[in-house]
Amino acid sequence: HREAQRLAGTEALESPKVVLHLRSPFLRWGAGPRATGKDTMGDLPRDPGHVVEQLSRSLQTLKDRLESLEHQLRANVSNAGLPGDFREVLQRRLGELERQLLRKVAELEDEKSLLHNETSAHRQKTESTLNALLQRVTELERGNSAFKSPDAFKVSLPLRTNYLYGKIKKTLPELYAFTICLWLRSSASPGIGTPFSYAVPGQANEIVLIEWGNNPIELLINDKVAQLPLFVSDGKWHHICVTWTTRDGMWEAFQDGEKLGTGENLAPWHPIKPGGVLILGQEQDTVGGRFDATQAFVGELSQFNIWDRVLRAQEIVNIANCSTNMPGNIIPWVDNNVDVFGGASKWPVETCEERLLDL
Repeated sequence: HREAQRLAGTEALESPKVVLHLRSPFLRWGAGPRATGKDTMGDLPRDPGHVVEQLSRSLQTLKDRLESLEHQLRANVSNAGLPGDFREVLQRRLGELERQLLRKVAELEDEKSLLHNETSAHRQKTESTLNALLQRVTELERGNSAFKSPDAFKVSLPLRTNYLYGKIKKTLPELYAFTICLWLRSSASPGIGTPFSYAVPGQANEIVLIEWGNNPIELLINDKVAQLPLFVSDGKWHHICVTWTTRDGMWEAFQDGEKLGTGENLAPWHPIKPGGVLILGQEQDTVGGRFDATQAFVGELSQFNIWDRVLRAQEIVNIANCSTNMPGNIIPWVDNNVDVFGGASKWPVETCEERLLDL
C-alpha cells in the first residue's frame, strides 16, 4: 500500500504536445463494460493487497517507458516533422504502449469491486495516477493524428471486447438499393466478428455483416439472412463489397474485385429505414448499444463507403485495384465522420500500399 501511495503522489512530467485517439471508458470509477458483459480479460488475483502491489509495479513500468519515449521525441522532432522511418517506429511503439495500458486499465476495472473496502483517499490517489498517465499518452499520441488526406486512415480494433468500436456520425436515408464497400484485415478465430452493423428503432439487424463462430460470413437485412462465399480471416487486407436492391431482394458479394456470389429473396421489397446508427466493429442488440464481445470484430478497417445504388461490377473492380477513388455518395470515408471509443484508435494508412506488402 505504501508503494501504491508513493507512486500515486508522483507528479506527471510535462509532455511534448505530440496523440493516437486513445479514449478509455475507465477514466472514472463508475465507467466500464456493463456488469452483464462477458469477461474477456481473464481472472486476476483476488487479494486486494497483491493487486495494488501489482498495479504499482505496472504503473512504474509505464512511467519509465513514457519518459524514455519523451526523451527520444525531444531528440528527434524538428520543425520539418518526423522522418518517415522514425514515424513508423514511433507508431509501432505507441501501439505497443497503448495495448499495455489498456490491459492494465482493464485489470483495474475488473478488480475495483474488490478494492471498495480501501479508503476513499487511496482510491482517489490511484485514479489520479492513472489519469495522469493516460493524459501523457494522449499528448504523445496527438502528433500522429494528422493524416495525409481525410480518407488516409484506418480504425484499429485490437481486442475482442464489448466496448471497442467506431461510430459513423452520419446516418442513412431511406434506401431502396445500396452498395457497401470496405477494406478489412483480420486473422481472428473463430470468425472475424462484425465489421459493421446498422440498427434502427424496432430493428437492431437492419443491415449487418457478421462472421460469428464457425459460421460463414452472413449479410443480414431486416433480420433476414444470406450466406456469403467470402474468406477473409487470413490476416491480409481484403476489399469487400456487398450490393442489394429491394427489387426481388437481389444481392451480390465481391472480394478483391471478383464477384463470388449472388442471390435473391433477401428481404425483398423492404426499404432500408432511415435515421439509425452505424457502428464499426460491434453487433447491436439495441440501437447504438448492448454489444456482445463474442461478436466483436478484431482487426483493422478502412475505406468504409456506402452508395445508394448498385455499383457496376467494373466500378467495384476499379475501386479494389486502386485505379479509382470513388467515395460513397451516402456515407464517405472521411476522418471527421468517424469517432472511436473504448480504446479503438485511428492510424494513418495507405491501404493500397499495405495490400501490396501482403502479396
